Amino acid sequence: MLGLAALILLALCVFVLIGLPIVISLAASVLLFLAFSGGWALALPQQTLGGVGDYILITLPLFILAGGIMNATGIADKLFDFGVALVGWMRGGLAHVDVIASVMFGGMIGTSVADLAGSGSVTIPKLKAHGYPGPFACAVTATSSGIGVLIPPSSPMILYSAVTGTSLGALFLAGVIPGLLMAVAMMITISILARRNGWKAMGTFEWSEVIRTGKHAILPLGMPGLILFGLMFGVFTATEAGAFAVAYALLLSRVVYRTLTLSNMRRALVDSCILTGEVLMVVGFSTALGWALSQAGVPAALANGLQTVFPFENTTLKIFALLLIALIAGMVLDPLIPMIMPVLLPSLMIMDVDLVHFGVLMVTTVVIGQVTPPVAIALLVAAKIGNEDVMKVARANMPFLIALFLFLILLVLVPSLSTALPEILK
Repeated sequence: MLGLAALILLALCVFVLIGLPIVISLAASVLLFLAFSGGWALALPQQTLGGVGDYILITLPLFILAGGIMNATGIADKLFDFGVALVGWMRGGLAHVDVIASVMFGGMIGTSVADLAGSGSVTIPKLKAHGYPGPFACAVTATSSGIGVLIPPSSPMILYSAVTGTSLGALFLAGVIPGLLMAVAMMITISILARRNGWKAMGTFEWSEVIRTGKHAILPLGMPGLILFGLMFGVFTATEAGAFAVAYALLLSRVVYRTLTLSNMRRALVDSCILTGEVLMVVGFSTALGWALSQAGVPAALANGLQTVFPFENTTLKIFALLLIALIAGMVLDPLIPMIMPVLLPSLMIMDVDLVHFGVLMVTTVVIGQVTPPVAIALLVAAKIGNEDVMKVARANMPFLIALFLFLILLVLVPSLSTALPEILK
């Protein structure tokens, strides 16, 4: 059966690389398994429907819609101006602003590609207009967009919670400190590049400007802040937080700023439905693929393989090995978590790994996979926005990719960076 598992995984990679949609690739791989194993054909729809039946997935369309409303009504500009006032005075100031904008804006949208599409259309042209190389502008924007999936709300964490049964509230809290540290790691990298290339600051630091722009940004920043507050103090559950986010976005865009029109509301609804449908279809078929691999004995073989390679009780090395598997898969597959976690989860349970900590590690691996060839979806989107050659963008992204790898190693070695906040507020 392991040979059959290797065959369907190879077939999945081939289907993806030749350009088939990921949903069709997943379904075809499962059907291939059923055909060769003599399994029941109805197992595919049964497992697929079971995969999307988890109640926690209700939060996914709600957070996507809330972010879509905020994105469609132009609220990002207020956050960008606040970012300029905060860090524009640093060497390479505008690139730092790009990172800060992702911290603020990504925390409302919850998906890195949506954050990239929203803020990238603003920041990439601004960076190029201020003399930054085009490939660098695309690279820093693509990588910084990954910060948004660590700071709640986060779509990958919702998917991880649905697959593993881990508390979504704990995952949201666990991502706060790593998300801020990832921003710091990127800003250190930008500072080194700015000094090497002679990039200047945008101006001087002025408290009056921080206060002025902060007044306009405080309400948009209230969404992630209030969500965290509500989860920490038990005001609402993670599922209810999604409904709150939509209500808050509607109130802000319609009553406060009055920028929500019938046209952009329709666009936000349509875009949210399309994105939700795509993600849920992938989740369902990924569940079916995970079931097929489990039937073929892959999780047990993986656990035995880890025990053979690392016969001593060193959980850290085994975590690195599992993350390496996920990272290699993430270079090709997107979204990664619903596809790989059904395979890794049994090994994690045997090793007694903290699933909250590993959730943060997996989301960070997702971020790295989105900026690592051959697929590198975030780099592709950024290059398209900036009208740049994607290979030049990939080369310009190498310093940030190195910083992300070092950041991932730090998270593995210091679990308390992820688990401290959930433990304190448990």
